[in-house]
Amino acid sequence: MAETPDTHLESARRDADMSVPEIQAWFVREVLPLESVLMQFLRRSARDLADAEDLRQEVYVRVCEAAQHGIPQPARPFLFTVARNLLIDRARREQIVSIEAVADLETLNVAIDEPGPERNAIALDELRRLQSALDHLPRRLRSVVVMRKVEGLSRPEIASHLGIAEKTVEKRLTQGVRALARVLYGADAETKS
Repeated sequence: MAETPDTHLESARRDADMSVPEIQAWFVREVLPLESVLMQFLRRSARDLADAEDLRQEVYVRVCEAAQHGIPQPARPFLFTVARNLLIDRARREQIVSIEAVADLETLNVAIDEPGPERNAIALDELRRLQSALDHLPRRLRSVVVMRKVEGLSRPEIASHLGIAEKTVEKRLTQGVRALARVLYGADAETKS
């Protein structure tokens, strides 16, 4: 079972509230000797040395605050649990984007990744080619391809809807996709050979 700060605190609370000199002595005796190992651990996740040093100080603050209620024993696993939890908290905070930042995108003059007219025209042409290719498929193949690739139905759902076996759905889907590829890319493939 992984040890957490809470399990350390529960065992430490048996010692009652600790005095400042006792906490300081424990910190110097048990925590400070672990500084080099702690820094190695923090450097792996920090952006730079200054960031790792800031993280170290935050870990020390949290460890000392916990020690006020009772000395965590053993110190090493408690220290690294606090450091790991701090890194997790920091990662979660960095993933959060404030709504104000999103609302003010226009004022930041950030380029928005919207397709231009050229890209829209190409996409529209591709959709027309695909629709034409679908129209050339036999109805039994077209219905299976559309249900699977456009509507996103599963093979069992298609089989149930059409009243056919799943194997039949699989065969028709394979035949339909191959036929689409021949219609869409057949002329290009022949000229490249």
